[in-house]
Amino acid sequence: MAFVTDRKRAAGLGAAKTGTMHHWRMMMSSVALVVLVPLFVLTFGRAVGMTHEAALAYYARPFPAIVAALTILVGFDHFRHGIQTAIEDYCGGITRKALIIVMTCLSYGAAAVGLFAIARIAF
Repeated sequence: MAFVTDRKRAAGLGAAKTGTMHHWRMMMSSVALVVLVPLFVLTFGRAVGMTHEAALAYYARPFPAIVAALTILVGFDHFRHGIQTAIEDYCGGITRKALIIVMTCLSYGAAAVGLFAIARIAF
C-alpha cells in the first residue's frame, strides 16, 4: 500500500502528461494568429477585384505569399489542436481515436492543399 498525499497525486502535468505543453502551444498559435490574420486580411483585401493575371503577379511577390502560407500553417495547426481538445472532452473509446485521426488527416490535408496552391501561384 502506498501512502501518497493528495498534493503528490496532483503534482505534474496531469493524467496525459501533456496538458501544459498543449496549453502553451495553443497560446502561442493564438498570439501568432492575432498578428497573421489582420496581415492576411490586408494582403488578401488588396487582391480582391484584381484581374487573374494581376492577382497571380501580386501573390508571386514574397510578402503576400509568405503571409498567406504562415496563416494557413498556423491556422490549421491551431484548428487541429483545438478540435482535438473538443473531441477528447466530448467523445470516448474508439470514436475518440477515430475522430482524432480523421481530423488530424483533414487538417494536414487542407494545409497541404493551401500550401500547394500558394506554391503554384508563387513559382
